[in-house]
Amino acid sequence: MKIYVGNLSFDSTEAEIEGAFVPFGQVDEVRVITDRDSGRSRGFAFVGMPKDEEAKAAIEGLNGKDLRGRQLTVNESRPRDDGRQRSGRW
Repeated sequence: MKIYVGNLSFDSTEAEIEGAFVPFGQVDEVRVITDRDSGRSRGFAFVGMPKDEEAKAAIEGLNGKDLRGRQLTVNESRPRDDGRQRSGRW
């Protein structure tokens, strides 16, 4: 399952985000989304967890929790509905 993680501090790292999710189960991948031009974080990321039950537990356990002074928004990733194609795995 792919999980959206929003309202991240611009300084949050992939390792730090993974560390928040690992207590809930196996994490396949963490990807902080960055601005194409500046390379700076856009304040959100996607986390891949192979087991749906672990992913759901992570969503329930982390949504609204504090990370680096920011209250996280954590939910199941939904496909974009604006008609644009995404490149890459996310």
